[in-house]
Amino acid sequence: MRIFFILSRRATGGERQEGRRIGRRILSFVLLGALCALWYGNAEAKGEPMKRRQQGILTGMPFMANVAPRTFVDDLGRKIYLAKTPTRIVSLAPSVTEILFALQLREEIVGVTQFCDFPEAAQAKPKIGASFPNVEAIVALQPDLVVGQQGFVRADVLATLEQLKIPTFIMDAKTVEDILSHIQTMGRIVGRSPVANELVASMRQRINAVKERLNGAPKLRLLYVLNSEPLITVGPGSFIHQVLQLAGGVNIAAASVLPYPRYNMEAVLKEDPEVLVFPIGDAEGIPESEQARWRQWTSLSAVKHQRYVKIPSVLLDRQGPRIVEGLEWLARSLHPQRFSEKSGAS
Repeated sequence: MRIFFILSRRATGGERQEGRRIGRRILSFVLLGALCALWYGNAEAKGEPMKRRQQGILTGMPFMANVAPRTFVDDLGRKIYLAKTPTRIVSLAPSVTEILFALQLREEIVGVTQFCDFPEAAQAKPKIGASFPNVEAIVALQPDLVVGQQGFVRADVLATLEQLKIPTFIMDAKTVEDILSHIQTMGRIVGRSPVANELVASMRQRINAVKERLNGAPKLRLLYVLNSEPLITVGPGSFIHQVLQLAGGVNIAAASVLPYPRYNMEAVLKEDPEVLVFPIGDAEGIPESEQARWRQWTSLSAVKHQRYVKIPSVLLDRQGPRIVEGLEWLARSLHPQRFSEKSGAS
């Protein structure tokens, strides 16, 4: 697939720092690449996400008498059965790790990926792989629950975990509400419902505060540059698309039938975004060199008025608690006058 070819070429052709940056960007786009492979017909790609299974598949169900296990259904329609609250949990994605730590789990988290860098305590946890998990490393940690994100777990890995009777719960947020729901579901699974409910209530309050500040504000046409070579953005069916709307923006790719559509410059020029949004980061996001190339399109309103918004990619690309921080950052960047002291909003 083209996106993986470009990223791989940079990772091997540049200096070591560039290689690390590309490696982290690959993780950021694993889900994107998997979704694109599915949508564009690359059904045999090795990194293809698991297709939705029929409901009723049992994973990790112990053969125990007189036990009434709790049952949970993940976003793949799979059922998992837990006879007790998990005490040894392995995370397969940075967003999952952030949720688990936000639920005040510490010792219960026994394994994470190499890219789980937040909070700082996650960096000290045993590692089970990078872009894709190592089954042997997972099994060695003797988990009683594995939690992942669709697109980060290959079908063969999931099948192996099922065969080993290791309960595995997969999440796939398509809206901000899905993220909130996932936090509450994880709260129930790990026995932290009060913490989860309090966290979600706080997130909802912050979301509503943004809505109040932006009430009546003009909507700005924008393009979210998820990837620049090839140009890929977000569309309906992605939670980032909804964040753009909540932040007072109008996504120029709103008519797309795909959640992560490829876009061409002809379409961009026709839609004429007023703002270009670039996810950035020390090791992931759109590098300065690629951002600079957009300045050649002098007919774009965003370029004419130099309306560029840069936002840490980890705040918008991860399906976790910090998505609200990303919303607030983006809303302030698009409508700074609505967040000034003179606005009178709290």
